[in-house]
Amino acid sequence: MSFVNLITMSIGSKPLLPLNVKVPITCTLSNTTKDSPSDIVAAIFPASYLKEEQNIHTLPIDPPTFNFKNYMHAKASSVNRALKDAVPLKEPSKLHESMIYSLLAGGKRVRPVLCIAACELLGGQESTAMPAACAVEMIHTMSLMHDDLPWIDNDDLRRGKPTNHKVFGERIAVLAGDALLALSFEHVATSTKGVPAERIVRVLGELAECSGAEGLVAGQVADLCSEGMQEFGLQHLEFIHGHKTGALLEGSVVVGAILGGANKQEIAKLRRFARCIGLLFQVVDDILDVTKSSLQLGKTAGKDLVADKTTYPKLIGIDKSRELAHKLNKEAQEQLVGFDPVKAAPLFALADYITYRDN
Repeated sequence: MSFVNLITMSIGSKPLLPLNVKVPITCTLSNTTKDSPSDIVAAIFPASYLKEEQNIHTLPIDPPTFNFKNYMHAKASSVNRALKDAVPLKEPSKLHESMIYSLLAGGKRVRPVLCIAACELLGGQESTAMPAACAVEMIHTMSLMHDDLPWIDNDDLRRGKPTNHKVFGERIAVLAGDALLALSFEHVATSTKGVPAERIVRVLGELAECSGAEGLVAGQVADLCSEGMQEFGLQHLEFIHGHKTGALLEGSVVVGAILGGANKQEIAKLRRFARCIGLLFQVVDDILDVTKSSLQLGKTAGKDLVADKTTYPKLIGIDKSRELAHKLNKEAQEQLVGFDPVKAAPLFALADYITYRDN
């Protein structure tokens, strides 16, 4: 039996490992083998893996790899430092303690990282996007503080800690949230450097729209008014989540793109990307709410079911909800085609992270 046949029998006709896994292969040829080196290479690697030129057989170059875990850790650390600098402890101390307590309580920092990644995708710098990145996290934190209040979602746990009103009282929680919202706009206006004033004005307008009556607040009100509703369709649910959750995620990406100097076409593509991941984020949240524990989530699990809220699993089932999540992820990533693939790598990875996260 020839050396080629022995190799084929032992590893089969398909490669056992992806191309970017390096495996040392040692071949010892005797003088009696009838197989040429090219025959041996062809037996190990299918023809599609080899160059088409006759008598030339080279392994493909490893594609560039992206370490998402390291990227998120580095960006989140930068965001946390910037947030700490943006909200120093001063008088009135109780107000600022409340603001800092929730703002620096942890979290994945998905929104500020999206903002930075979108800016860098267009050739901008992290430092340029950082004030806006901090602003979207301030707005997000405000929404969580207000969301947790007894007359809205009535939650006692957030990011693994007691909610703000459980520590500082309901009145301080409301006012500290209001202060964070105001500070978000002030921070963008006074701390953004190196870009034309016109871009900063556009960023402020985008933040106002995504956080107010056309965005986050609209979704929250629609959600409150829908509790206990008997007739509840998928379109209404998409309105709630597209505004309550999706609007700020969309704003995070768009303001980063604006600061990076994106043109209209690029902003349109990134806006579609963000709308997909915004809805995706909530679909996954709904799935996790009924499949994970409070300890795993860092917040109270099953509260939507207790409040009789309509969710994607309740409306279409868990399996269909998971199918929808994968569909939205695919549609989101399609919007990134045409951008520099290396610079777009964080956004591709963030879409996958949102899809497959477990808390």
